Amino acid sequence: MKMKEIEAKFYLSRLEDLLPKLTALGAKLLQPRALETNLRFDTPDDKLDAAHQMLRLRQYHNVTLTYKSSATVNGGVSERVEIETEVGDFKTTRQLFEALGYHVSAVYEKYRAMYLLGDLIVSLDELPYGNFIEIEGTDAASIREVAEMLGLNWAANITDNYLLLMRRLPGENQTMLTFEAFEGVMVTPEDLKVIPADA
Repeated sequence: MKMKEIEAKFYLSRLEDLLPKLTALGAKLLQPRALETNLRFDTPDDKLDAAHQMLRLRQYHNVTLTYKSSATVNGGVSERVEIETEVGDFKTTRQLFEALGYHVSAVYEKYRAMYLLGDLIVSLDELPYGNFIEIEGTDAASIREVAEMLGLNWAANITDNYLLLMRRLPGENQTMLTFEAFEGVMVTPEDLKVIPADA
């Protein structure tokens, strides 16, 4: 269980270029690349979304249930309360929350590989609309230092989460960030209103 999430996120034009840089810096693989499926729950009147809070069920190498508070931006990084615990079964946990009156308000997928670099966690994320890197640590200074060591443009830092980024795209469906939903769809950095940090 963690009680605080402090991270920076960047859009990448060449995800594959980050791997040799991470290796050269001594990063160690924590979790190999795997598909991650996330369900976001909300109340019938979507109170959590309105308050910029999140209740998420995630299937990755394990199954986790996470609450996140609304985020604040300090020193260029996103900070928020995060409470997370491992649960035994994805399907049963979903049924439990739906029985309590929650509904699945969004589904999103990504391929993620996680690395440990010092005491920071670096995640390489492949989403249906583009590739990203997340750097999570205990303070803005150490996160920025790692970003700069990886050759990333700090000014290209993104503070929105992946669902908020999707809401920048045109179209009515803002709840299905899945590879199937985006099949055949080309999304540019301009569409997302982001700048590639590795340009």
